[in-house]
Amino acid sequence: MSIREKVAYLKGLAEGLGLDAESKEGKLMAAIIDTLADMADDIEALAEATVDIEEEIDAITDTLSDFEEVLFADDDDDDFDDDDCECDCEHCQGEFACDVECPACGEEFEIGESALVSGSAICPACGKELEFEFGDEDDNEDNETE
Repeated sequence: MSIREKVAYLKGLAEGLGLDAESKEGKLMAAIIDTLADMADDIEALAEATVDIEEEIDAITDTLSDFEEVLFADDDDDDFDDDDCECDCEHCQGEFACDVECPACGEEFEIGESALVSGSAICPACGKELEFEFGDEDDNEDNETE
């Protein structure tokens, strides 16, 4: 039995008592039943609104899940794995980096893996281009002794 049906039942009981609508008791009983009827209407409206809100929340949750899939999906094209990083620095975010000193001005700055691979970097202090060569240490030692 719904709340509205219960209020209607109470109204029927009150009418069955044959209370005088002009007496104090009759006025009180009528006011209580009217208040209960208003409360039943409000409760039903809240229940309907709750269902609508639940449907909206479900739709928002689905949309957020779709966004999460797009935003936080693993990039399959990226060959670099953060777990493979042996760098201890916090700011490189997985890219190998090292500190160098500019031979022209003495400024120390950090260069990343991409600059090392390209073989050159620009000093942020003086603008001089620094060039790097890769080779085995054994090759460099042999060249120095010759």
